[in-house]
Amino acid sequence: MKPHRKFAIAMFLAAPSFGPGTVAAAPTAETIEIEGEVIDTWCYLSGVMGGPESVTGTAHHTCALWCAAGGIPVGVLAEDGTIYMVLKLAGEDPLAQTDTIMEIQSDQITAKGMHYVRDGVNYLVVEQVVANDGITNRNHNDFGVVPDFAIPKKKN
Repeated sequence: MKPHRKFAIAMFLAAPSFGPGTVAAAPTAETIEIEGEVIDTWCYLSGVMGGPESVTGTAHHTCALWCAAGGIPVGVLAEDGTIYMVLKLAGEDPLAQTDTIMEIQSDQITAKGMHYVRDGVNYLVVEQVVANDGITNRNHNDFGVVPDFAIPKKKN
């Protein structure tokens, strides 16, 4: 038997068993409409490329495209600072990289969809992009294409 199958079987057998009626209730959804910038969640939440101002808008657009193409989930950063992890866009396969995500990355959008909250994380299933104002956060003049502090320093 292949090692990864042995591991999967061992994890299954080691998992706690739950009796009938112990399944957690599914979170309920509400329809919302939000305005915000489509962001690269990895760089925004990890801080790997600097603070929030340097990983949004035009300063981070190219990296955001690469991350989205690589499968990093996108989010919508609402004006109040709330981040909504986008689970699905209307009419798109949720498990495949889509052209629509690439087209709206870093754009300021208004989205209508189903909002779920689980373990303190906001999720959004976008049913419709009501408006798309394009990239409105033009901050590359302040931060450059890649902020200076994100470039590794050469060792002498």
